[in-house]
Amino acid sequence: MPAPDDLAHWLRLERAPGVGAGTARKLLTAFGPPQNIFSSSLSDLQEVVVPAIAHALLATPSAATLALIEHTQAWAAQSENHIFTLADADYPSALLEIHDPPILLYAKGRIALLSHPAIAIVGSRNASAQGITNAGQFAASLSSSGLTIISGLALGIDTAAHQGALQALQTSVNAGSTIAVIGTGMDIVYPARNRQLAHQIAENGCILSEYPLGMPAVAANFPRRNRIISGLARGVLVVEAALQSGSLITARMAAEQGRDMFAIPGSIHSPLAKGCHLLIKQGAKLVETAQDILEELEYAVIPATSGERATPPADAPYAHGLHSMGYDAVDADTLAQRCQLDIAEIHTHLLTLELDGHAEILPGGLYRRIA
Repeated sequence: MPAPDDLAHWLRLERAPGVGAGTARKLLTAFGPPQNIFSSSLSDLQEVVVPAIAHALLATPSAATLALIEHTQAWAAQSENHIFTLADADYPSALLEIHDPPILLYAKGRIALLSHPAIAIVGSRNASAQGITNAGQFAASLSSSGLTIISGLALGIDTAAHQGALQALQTSVNAGSTIAVIGTGMDIVYPARNRQLAHQIAENGCILSEYPLGMPAVAANFPRRNRIISGLARGVLVVEAALQSGSLITARMAAEQGRDMFAIPGSIHSPLAKGCHLLIKQGAKLVETAQDILEELEYAVIPATSGERATPPADAPYAHGLHSMGYDAVDADTLAQRCQLDIAEIHTHLLTLELDGHAEILPGGLYRRIA
């Protein structure tokens, strides 16, 4: 944690007009700590940056910047809050390996997790019930083996991954917990629906952001934060993803960073499997169990568990319908033909299967078995 005066210089550098992350790193390389930048002459600065930026660096900070500095210093003074600069010895070493590490990192919670072996789990915000189940089970199994689960606090797969990792804390003393990398300031929870989950992560895991306090949910920030999700991890698991999914951005960044890529396959008819299948074609490892990932990472292997829902008794009235459904999406008419039942009976069986958690209804009136 930098001293309050040092932190003020770092914040002033980050907020200087025209100074992006790349320019800031160039200035730090040339002059050293930010205080050296602001004490340099105009001519020296102009040897590194264009005149307009040199003048902006030497100008008096705006009232908004001064207010942000004061607010951030007060936030950092709270015991559970932390700020890392590129010059800090505790800055996550994994992020120093990527080509554009954040200048500042804001963290809340167990910062020791930032140096633990980790796996990222990402996927669709509009995930299927099966995808939610898979994300939670993989996260719980991997966390129980000691890996920290990293995700982005979004709805869908991210939420399930965080929840699975937190559940593992209740059953395993070696659980790796979870890190949420967010695309807003640390004083904003987005989406608001995950407010309680965010509080649970802050207490039992860690929340991380590169954005200053007060930064709202800006669409462009979320793809950018994905490089931190992949950068902190030894590998990235994509659970469900459409071809235009933001999860594929994380996967591309992971490949550029030299991280391992994993993907769970799905039905050839499911749009949410298309992204995973593309990644597998491009070299991601197809995984069916958490052991597949642990073995690839040469990490301790967990005992094999099926993780499947209990199968209905063979004499249950709807068991034949579940067997005939298979694992691909199917409409009620087709299922009625397979079972040689009328449509009214099939709808009764499907409702029972859905209520018992053995099947889910998909858009378009399709049904799919849940494993």
